Amino acid sequence: MSTPSETKPKPRALGKGLESLLPSRPAAPAPAPAPVSLSAAADTTGKPLEIPVDLIDRNPFQTRTNFDEAKLAELALSITASGVVQPIVVRHGQNFQHDGRYTLITGERRLLASKKAGKPTIPAIIREVSNLQAMEMTIIENLQRADLNPMEQAHAYVRLSRDFHMTQEQMAERTGKDRASVSNFLRLLKLPESVQRHVELGELSFGHARALLALDNPEAITAAAQKVLALHLSVRSTENYVQGLLNPESRAKEPKTIVPVDPNVREAQDNLRRTLGLKVTIEDKKGKGKVIIEYSGVEDFDAILSALAK
Repeated sequence: MSTPSETKPKPRALGKGLESLLPSRPAAPAPAPAPVSLSAAADTTGKPLEIPVDLIDRNPFQTRTNFDEAKLAELALSITASGVVQPIVVRHGQNFQHDGRYTLITGERRLLASKKAGKPTIPAIIREVSNLQAMEMTIIENLQRADLNPMEQAHAYVRLSRDFHMTQEQMAERTGKDRASVSNFLRLLKLPESVQRHVELGELSFGHARALLALDNPEAITAAAQKVLALHLSVRSTENYVQGLLNPESRAKEPKTIVPVDPNVREAQDNLRRTLGLKVTIEDKKGKGKVIIEYSGVEDFDAILSALAK
């Protein structure tokens, strides 16, 4: 029979998502000189503090390159009315240098919006984390929020590989993705730069890009991408078109030219594509029709649900 003193304490459950980075109970500071798991990096070093926004430097590991100005303006209005609801996460200087300045880890949209709102300070939680941990936290936050377009994700994985010598297996483990997904994103960097730009702008989806990569020839990929864009082909049609190029003996039919789209419908269609980063088609007949959103995986589907829930 065990006595009360022999009863083992229950292990503390790890939180999920970004919440695990923001525990409510303070603990003593503990420097982390070597890369460890993300859960270890989440140990708190103090309660939220009001830190002057001018003392916070931009995150050098930020993987997002585009911030929607309209959404930033909306967030700034919200902050003006209600303040910053969720603290940002920062660290002392860089490499634990206590020089009076801070480096942002997560929460760049909140920081930018606070500056736009004219706030002199912002609530922040200080973490003592290594460069690797800071980069992981940044990438994971963005991936969880589905804020990265496919090219930004590809470049984020390249940074993990190049700067921290991580294998695809290690990247998959640390970001919660499967290895095949990581590999597919890295393959996007084989696309010609002009095609990468179309993917970045949402004019070509991840599914389109993956289909075009089957050609494995820069000139052929560029020509095929122009055809796909001109004819507004779906991912499935693009796959069939590429297979026809690879196997001309199969006599795959050339995709038919579609009926010209009304300029207003085209603009709405392009706006949805850029917002969702997916292939969107609007079929309109005299003000009636349907909106078709194509997705190539669970991640794309979740992004659609998230956008519709806003």
